[in-house]
Amino acid sequence: MTRVTPKGIPRRLRCATKRSAERGTTLVEQALVLVLFLTVVFAIIDFGRALYTYHFVSNAAREATRWASVRGNACNAPDCPAKPSDVQTYVANVSGLGLDPAKLTATTTWIAPPNGVPGCDGHPNPGCVVEVEVDYSYNFIFPFLPTGPLLMKSTSQMVISQ
Repeated sequence: MTRVTPKGIPRRLRCATKRSAERGTTLVEQALVLVLFLTVVFAIIDFGRALYTYHFVSNAAREATRWASVRGNACNAPDCPAKPSDVQTYVANVSGLGLDPAKLTATTTWIAPPNGVPGCDGHPNPGCVVEVEVDYSYNFIFPFLPTGPLLMKSTSQMVISQ
């Protein structure tokens, strides 16, 4: 038996009318939440790519410094002594997957260590220090993140052994 409310409308019809007035609200709420959720997910992915890129930039600087430190003036290998162009080529070859080697630049300098070894100004002599700075211009893919290039830079130093 259906009870009749004071207004003369059966209760079951009144509830159905109320529910039909709210139809579609969950679809709108889901659309708004989904946009926010996907924005956060893609931002996390893009920042992960930036971290991956910085890791490989710093690794390339360390590897290039090690490579240049064993190719000083006392080295007997065919590619000795290391020149700045050789270090640039080496950095381009050890870059990570997904990195553009054309955006990588390596600056190599030979400097005197604090103990004052003579003959180190620009020459890869044993006992001198080689410094390699690697730069990479990174661009985010996701449109809500910074649009300009982000310069990632890593510097490494090592004493020349040969």
